[in-house]
Amino acid sequence: MNWKEAVMNLLYPPRCPFCGRVLEVWEEGLCSRCQTALPWTGEERKRVEFCRQCLSPLWYQEGVRRGMHCYKFRGGRRHAALFGLLMAQCLSDLWGEPVDCVTWVPLSARGLKRRGYDQCQLLAQQVGAQTELEVVSTLVKVRDTRQQSRILSPSARRANVSGAYELREGADVEGKRVVLVDDVATSGATLSECAACLRLAGAEEVIGLTLARAK
Repeated sequence: MNWKEAVMNLLYPPRCPFCGRVLEVWEEGLCSRCQTALPWTGEERKRVEFCRQCLSPLWYQEGVRRGMHCYKFRGGRRHAALFGLLMAQCLSDLWGEPVDCVTWVPLSARGLKRRGYDQCQLLAQQVGAQTELEVVSTLVKVRDTRQQSRILSPSARRANVSGAYELREGADVEGKRVVLVDDVATSGATLSECAACLRLAGAEEVIGLTLARAK
């Protein structure tokens, strides 16, 4: 730790993203209480159309919802390192087959400008760093959509993202096994739409990977 980081830690002590407690000096990213108390999914998978499987380390409830809200809407980009690590561990534990690369569900240009960072891109970069997999940009969001969390009907969620994503010009996924990163899977509509784009472009298979998913 350099002196700038030390000063910042004194002024703004690091907190657990899930419960908000100030971390002890021996705790890195996640407090010891949350290590056992968080709603871990275990080996359960979610079925998502056009994905071979969808893997997530956590259920989207309790403190996980708080942590994700901070990460996405309160400038908590620093949490990407921990979240990406948890996702990478989940992938390593539950997926025993080879994969070729990691990509992500992108924000629109307007959404990126508003937020200042693409939360799924940061997660994908962390997953790639932890697994030593290549991280590639394959998709573009070509139109803005409503927040999926504000739409209750599964059919309305599918309609909301229908046609919202396209393959990036020059992206090559022909014959590749692709890990597709998103932050949260609820109905799976967004993952499904993006996975369909990748499969149509020739991807051999798509494995969805999110930090959390709804029951």
